[in-house]
Amino acid sequence: MSELPLHRLAARVGLARDWVDANDRPQRVSDDVLRQVLAGLGHPAEDETAIAASLQALDEADDADHLPPLLTADVGLPLDLARYFAPGSPVQCTLENGDPLTLALDGQAQLPGELPVGYHQLNIDDRPFTLAVAPARCHALDEATEQSPPRCWGLAVQLYSLRRPGDGGYGDCLALEQLARAAAERGADALAISPIHALSAIGQRHYSPYSPSSRLLLNTLYASPAALLGEREVRMAIEACQLQPLLDELEQLPLVDWPRAAEARQQLLQALYKDFSRGAHPLQKDFDSYREAGGQALLHHCWFQVLQAEAVARGLGADWRNWPSAWHDPYQPEVEAFASACPAQVEFHAFCQWLTERGLQRAQEAARGNGMAVGLIADLAVGADGAGSQAWSRQDELLADLKVGAPPDILNRQGQDWGICAFSPEGLKRNGYRAFIEMLRANLAHAGGLRIDHVMGLRRLWLIPRGARPSEGAYLNYPLDDLLRLLALESVRHRAVILGEDLGTVPEGLRETLAAKAVLGMRVLPFEQQPPGHFKPILDWPDNALATTGTHDLAPLAGWLQARDIDWSHRLQLVDAAAELHWRHTRQRERDGLRRTLEQNYGALADDDALIDAAIRYVGHTRAPLVLVPLEDLLGCDEQPNLPGTTDGHPNWRRRFARPVRELLDDEDAARRLELLAQAREQAWERDR
Repeated sequence: MSELPLHRLAARVGLARDWVDANDRPQRVSDDVLRQVLAGLGHPAEDETAIAASLQALDEADDADHLPPLLTADVGLPLDLARYFAPGSPVQCTLENGDPLTLALDGQAQLPGELPVGYHQLNIDDRPFTLAVAPARCHALDEATEQSPPRCWGLAVQLYSLRRPGDGGYGDCLALEQLARAAAERGADALAISPIHALSAIGQRHYSPYSPSSRLLLNTLYASPAALLGEREVRMAIEACQLQPLLDELEQLPLVDWPRAAEARQQLLQALYKDFSRGAHPLQKDFDSYREAGGQALLHHCWFQVLQAEAVARGLGADWRNWPSAWHDPYQPEVEAFASACPAQVEFHAFCQWLTERGLQRAQEAARGNGMAVGLIADLAVGADGAGSQAWSRQDELLADLKVGAPPDILNRQGQDWGICAFSPEGLKRNGYRAFIEMLRANLAHAGGLRIDHVMGLRRLWLIPRGARPSEGAYLNYPLDDLLRLLALESVRHRAVILGEDLGTVPEGLRETLAAKAVLGMRVLPFEQQPPGHFKPILDWPDNALATTGTHDLAPLAGWLQARDIDWSHRLQLVDAAAELHWRHTRQRERDGLRRTLEQNYGALADDDALIDAAIRYVGHTRAPLVLVPLEDLLGCDEQPNLPGTTDGHPNWRRRFARPVRELLDDEDAARRLELLAQAREQAWERDR
């Protein structure tokens, strides 16, 4: 039977009609869902006429005359250009360093693999394009640490959870700098942090770091103004705004009160900007250079924030998709005219970005300057809010009408809707991968590593039409080879290691592909058992993935042992009685199995504290090149930062540590576990070298 035009259209744009679920059962996307997802991709498919028109448009765009603005290649390997050019065509090259070079395509129209790593400008038959020549792999840990094999370790922290005197109710860049110094002094090579992407400035009741307005800019609430402007200026601004009583109250709370803390921080930043903009401030030149370097991405983000505030004030809402058409993108003359009429408001948002960026820069300099081989490991969210700044400014490259999620599986029977939008594969290609490259550069600017959340998104993403259920989606394939080459190129440029969060349903062969590019996978102790209670032996853990005792979505070890996550699910009625009983029985088997495994390696364990000690030693003794231990496990906390599947009821992204950051690593439990971890890593290196 011949293929239907609808199915041919879906295949042309990379939509998978057939897929295999978490239970290894074949599934098929319905035609109705295909039509909706295709519409979100910009390919109308409501009837046969629309489908025919969409197929014709794809044929025209796929013509050999449509040479993409950027192609990628592997260093030292030829590139097949037969689709676009004739064999033997002369090639005029301008290397990235400006040097000219003349080449010719061979008899098969292949470009010889003679160009060095970098972005080069090529011209063949008066048709110019950029060629990104990628290194064989990303910057690897053995290069970062100069240790072979690398057996390093680090800590993981939710930035807001840190506490310092005068912080205003949550951790900021100065608290991060203090932790970086303390961890480096104790021998850590890395400090992995929660995402610090820019969030919506409107309505601080949505503060998940994984639902950013833009992954190009920073969350300015994390700015530490005193670190740059000085304590005196900040103190004077606090007094002028009469903020001290409120700040004192916020600092004493066990949980972050984001709406009130954000409002207080905004008042303080406004007052500081007012003083800064009055005259010739000694840091004016640095601010000006920051704005110039920030370029269009910074300018458009600042415009968006000004427009968004005005739209909310007019009752139009914070979502740009509901604004007047004249405000629908940054290239409309009305947008620039509006922004030009309020330069101080635009400059204020740039001022806040500058303070935050310089604070992050200081934290990374403190980490590296005190001996960390890697330093900060930034966290890259898998997508951005479709109503936010990045989706507004990069509309051809982000799919604002489709949401990223996951199909139904064993743990989430309804599927998941993450409420964020993803890149358009076609839009990326049309625009020379501009949005992807600028995002990598923004997140690697002040980091020695990058964790890519849901790294499977480089290969495929489950996309759901707006208003549809998570089950009513489909997998969209992405240009993995191009994305990996660009990732390797930027990783080597920034001398930054790459970690890929590969937990969940991983497409066959992807882990091997990532490992070949030196992208470290992720192995989490509670998941490394099969069947329940049978934990993977130390020497069976892979040497191409980091090892960790937990993640922000899991109960810390103390809470896992106490079944605190199950208690929360019971309290919030997230699980029925039969499933809860099965879960608790399974957890008991898992707990008994972990104790048995650890006692086989380290002897009798008196209590849960001793079990946590042994668990940290256990992951430390694996062959993982990097071991990351969350601060919650170091301190023996029992509550998790985030409970997946909840927005209310559980205090997601709000928990704070009780002790100031300067004292955290001197805590008796933390100090002991740090020493055990460092010893285990040293012993693992001695064993494996």
